[in-house]
Amino acid sequence: MTDPSTRAPVSTRIYIDADACPVKDEIYRVAARFGLPVSVVAGQFIRIPLDPSIERIAAGSGMDAADDWIAERAGKGDIVITSDVPLASRCVKAGAEVLAPNGKPFSEASIGMTLAVRNLMTDLRSSGEVTGGPKSFSPRDRSAFLSALDQTIRRIQRAPAVAPAPKPD
Repeated sequence: MTDPSTRAPVSTRIYIDADACPVKDEIYRVAARFGLPVSVVAGQFIRIPLDPSIERIAAGSGMDAADDWIAERAGKGDIVITSDVPLASRCVKAGAEVLAPNGKPFSEASIGMTLAVRNLMTDLRSSGEVTGGPKSFSPRDRSAFLSALDQTIRRIQRAPAVAPAPKPD
């Protein structure tokens, strides 16, 4: 049962860019503790718990279908979990709180540099200058994510109530 003192505002929703997200189970547990609804958005079938507060969204198989679905709906008071830097940029600009699965927050102050580094690394990889990808996901990353998600939800709870913009269905 959810403790009413830990509930975030009803308008807060967690959006998961789910196709390659390694912390889905952790998100489900934290969301349940705070009474938050979760949208699990993917381009392919993703198994989710049988819980009415967790919805699976099959965004389609288009190149950025899941990203577009999330970016069109996320806004102030929402939390987006993604490692996709361009999606993070779109959601930060819309006012959402955005976390990477390793707990790293994306913010207005950091997103420009993060996007520039991402684009540089993409160019270097395509030219063969850099091979390989990011380091493996570790238990330390999982722990950092859980801490960052908890802190983000609590920060949203403490924020003064502001009427959210209507969200399209």
